Amino acid sequence: MWKCFLSLFKKDCRMMISGKFFLVAFCSLILYTLFINFGYVNFMDAKLYNVYLYDPEGTQREVSSLIHPVSSIEELDAALVGDTNGVGIDASNGTPHVRFYEATEKADKHRVDYALSLLSMDENYTAETVGNYTTETKQRRESTCELVFIEIVAVGFLGIASALFKEKQMGVIRVHAIMPLQKNLFICSKIILFLLTDLIFATLMVLLNVGLNGVAVLPGILVQTAILSLIMALAGFGCTMILRDFKQFSLAYLVIALFAATPVFLAANTSVKMPWIDYHPFYHVYMGLKNAFFGIPTTNPVYYIGAISAILLLFIFVEAAFRKEMGREG
Repeated sequence: MWKCFLSLFKKDCRMMISGKFFLVAFCSLILYTLFINFGYVNFMDAKLYNVYLYDPEGTQREVSSLIHPVSSIEELDAALVGDTNGVGIDASNGTPHVRFYEATEKADKHRVDYALSLLSMDENYTAETVGNYTTETKQRRESTCELVFIEIVAVGFLGIASALFKEKQMGVIRVHAIMPLQKNLFICSKIILFLLTDLIFATLMVLLNVGLNGVAVLPGILVQTAILSLIMALAGFGCTMILRDFKQFSLAYLVIALFAATPVFLAANTSVKMPWIDYHPFYHVYMGLKNAFFGIPTTNPVYYIGAISAILLLFIFVEAAFRKEMGREG
């Protein structure tokens, strides 16, 4: 059995090489790395909100040097017109009143809290340090996590489909149906090949974009990558078996991209509220991957039980669909 598996694995490697899959993955790695190092980090430089204070009587005696004083209420309004992300404080009557242009509820609360904190220089006002990540470090880890997730969901899902549709056209499944081999070997060979490819891709992404500091969190990242890779590879395999051609598969991929990945990114990275997102399976996988990038382990046993169960159910479905496809081909 081991020799048969190695033969199938070598055949799948040659198929992936001829299909330029590894070349596409390598090009994606280079493009993502260039984007993170020369694009995202430079253009997504997060800056603090500017805070403008109008206090003609000097009632606020202990203010931060980060505050920009203005001499009139008209100047305060003009500053906010030119800087709509800024926050104005009118303390002309002795009590600070916050003025700003409305954005999202969550962001507005942060802006108000930040502005008022600059008015209090009391030594008793302390904050707990929860990490030692700089702004650039956070951006590198977040962007690397997002791109690894996109690569596995998109390229991995499409990659296994392109290989399988090519083999269906070549009659490989028809030949395999009459060969005295365990049918599961055909499935396992491809799933393991894509799993190894995704693990190598994630490792290189971490080393190239997070640096050697990412080595400490790499084991956790690889665990979450493996879960996502197995789910997507099995889902792609199953869709390929039940769909007739790549056009139908493209529609299935569009559904996954719109209804699986998009809500996850909106809920995890923006202030968009989705009460139902906790029931979205990809959301938990993405958050597990994101937490792993910041060294926060996912210890909830329900999550791992659900992930393993989903992988097993998908494998059973793929095996049944593959045997049905062999029956049609035969």
